[in-house]
Parts: sequence; structure tokens; C-alpha cells
Amino acid sequence: MIRLQKVMADRGVASRRHAEELISEGRVRVDDEVITTLGTRVAPDARIEVDGRPVAAPAAHRYVLLNKPVGIVSTAHDERGRRTVLDHVGARERLFPVGRLDTDSEGLLLLTNDGTWAERVLHPRYGHEREYDVAVEGDLTDDAIARLQRGIPLEEGIARAVRVAVRSRSRGRSRLALVLLTGWKRQVRRMCLAVGLKVTRLVRVRMGPLELGKLRPGEFRDLTKKEIEAMAASTTQRAPRIRQDANENAPRVVRTANARAIAPRVTRRVGSSRARVEGPRRQRYGERAGQAGRPTRERGPRAAAGPAARFTPRRAPR
Repeated sequence: MIRLQKVMADRGVASRRHAEELISEGRVRVDDEVITTLGTRVAPDARIEVDGRPVAAPAAHRYVLLNKPVGIVSTAHDERGRRTVLDHVGARERLFPVGRLDTDSEGLLLLTNDGTWAERVLHPRYGHEREYDVAVEGDLTDDAIARLQRGIPLEEGIARAVRVAVRSRSRGRSRLALVLLTGWKRQVRRMCLAVGLKVTRLVRVRMGPLELGKLRPGEFRDLTKKEIEAMAASTTQRAPRIRQDANENAPRVVRTANARAIAPRVTRRVGSSRARVEGPRRQRYGERAGQAGRPTRERGPRAAAGPAARFTPRRAPR
């Protein structure tokens, strides 16, 4: 059983949000029964009517890779009447873009009518990298590159580049390869702007295992079965969880399966001795032996005078 709004979206009636509005207004019937409750689950092959008109059976799923040219909007519909990627492809199926590219950006864009597959492709937990070829203006310093990798604070959170490679660098103009795991709105442009760089050209060249290849701007092709399955599979490992132990003041990294701990080898806790952090200290000849890591406190004038003063020979009998 599947939620009614999802079935309607899969059949191309409307988006899920619009389908919910139709259901709330009492315009949807399932097997001759009016449905007004959101979240109602129905069979995938249920007989559905909207405003008295039957809804056709779901179309076969399709997966398209497009090299989006500049000037085309990556949405299904545009209120300003601009040309969209769906107008460009001209598919008979009701496709929708998987994620977005800015109007002034270009490169790899996926289109499909499989909502479940699109969700797996976009969600960060499945770890599909997004690689961009970026031309920038400004002073590309090593510090700017380091900041892109450490992370830039944005409204959505910390935007971090997984990898940064300098393809070319000259005075005032450079070319970068940026790899991200998230696809926030105008993320690359905002990250570069935060480090003093202005993006003049932005091309997405790869998404997960998919690459543009020899597709020219405006050309598109259908994905192979192997490519479809590869994009639906998870590619990353779980990140280590940070937990707070009740008996410790410092957080400790807990290793998960197939994950690499990110904590340093030695974490100095509050109240820990120096010996536990640095190890025992090697003593020089003549120094007083004491417990490593703890300061030795000498007492009395004889102790302050040193080892020779503390040694008193026995008097000979008279």
C-alpha cells in the first residue's frame, strides 16, 4: 500500500503538494469513494479519479542524463515563461529534474519520473559526489583553498568541499575542480564568494559514477540499467558518532562498522596526569627519581640542599 498523493504524483497527475490540495478539497475518488484524509494508503493499481476523470495507469520509469546549457531553467514549470529543461527534452512522460542547476550554470542534470530513485540520488546519506569545473576571478590563495575544505558557514549549515584541485592559476583568473556532497541553492557560488572569488563559469561534470562524457551542451541520453542501479546504491560509510560519557568531561569518538575514527590518538581529559599524555620522562644522572608526570615536592632544608647534604656518615665510636 502506498500513500495516495504519491500514487497520484507517480501517475503524473500533479506534484505531491498539489495532490494533497486536491485530496483535501474532496476532488479525488478511489474505487468510487471520495478520499479527503491525507496519508490514505491505496494499492498501486487502484482506480483513481480526479474531478470525475479517470487517472491513467503509471507510466514506465525513465531516467535521462542531460547536459544542460546556459539559459534554461531546471524546473518543471516556470512562472516567468522561460524555457525549461522539460521543454528542451520534450519527453512524453511527465519527467522532473533531480535537483537543480542555476540558470547561468551548465552541465550534468538528471531527469526522471521515479520519485523514490530521485530521493536516493539526492540525499546526502547515500554519498553521491557532485563534481564541478569552476572558473573564478580573484586572488586564489592557499588560505582560500583551505577555507573551502574546512567549511564555509551558510544558512543551511557548513558548506564543505570534499576535495579541491587547482586546474590552472594565474593572476586574477583561476580554474578549480570542486567536489561536494550537498547541492544547496547556488552553493558553489556562495562558497567562492565567501573567500573572495567570483564564479564566471560553472559546469557540473560528474554526479556519483555518472559523467558528462562526450555529451555536448543541449544533448541528452537515457541511462543504462547498470547506471540506474549504481545511482540507487549507497556509496559512503557511516560517520563516527560522538557521544558524551557520563564519567568523562570530554566527548569520545565511537567507532562504527567500516568507519574511521576522526579523533586524535591522545585526548587530554580534565584532571589527567601529564604522564598519561606524554609518557614517562627520561631522568638524568643525579636527579631524584619520582613518579613520572607529577611534580616532586621537597621538604626541609636538607632536602633543598640536594642529595649530598642528605647523606650523613655514621660517627665512629669514641
